[in-house]
Amino acid sequence: MTYVAPNALERLELMKSAQNVAIVGASDNPARASYFVATYLLAASHYKLFFVNPNLETILGHKVYKSLADIPEPVDIVDVFRRAVDIPGVLDEAIAIKAKTFWMQLGISDDVSAERGVAAGLNVVQDRCIKIEHARFAGGLNLAGFNTGVISSKRNKSI
Repeated sequence: MTYVAPNALERLELMKSAQNVAIVGASDNPARASYFVATYLLAASHYKLFFVNPNLETILGHKVYKSLADIPEPVDIVDVFRRAVDIPGVLDEAIAIKAKTFWMQLGISDDVSAERGVAAGLNVVQDRCIKIEHARFAGGLNLAGFNTGVISSKRNKSI
């Protein structure tokens, strides 16, 4: 089987149907990408976030879980901020908790794990930022300094 990345409409549907997002490798350091993504998603999305980092207790006032297995609710999207060499182990955890989508952040990809994830029934996204994707579909890329070419005084609340 060869991994085929979900197209834009498929990614939009994955995001629209999700309620709970676990951020694996979440950081309490404002200079880290995971922190920036978390602050954006808390402010601009409908998602309930769960932070996963075995070395922290809280991030942005929210409890941090040591592993995906410790999260007390079903997880729709596992958003991964870990090195590519850590992906197979995180994927094992995502499969074990029956997550729906395994999302590797910008700069992170592992085709073997992607194929294994799809074979296990997960949707798999690689090398994409969930914050950028959310902003793209919600019309909020301008908040990050991108010129979207859309002129509107209203924000799209579709996702």
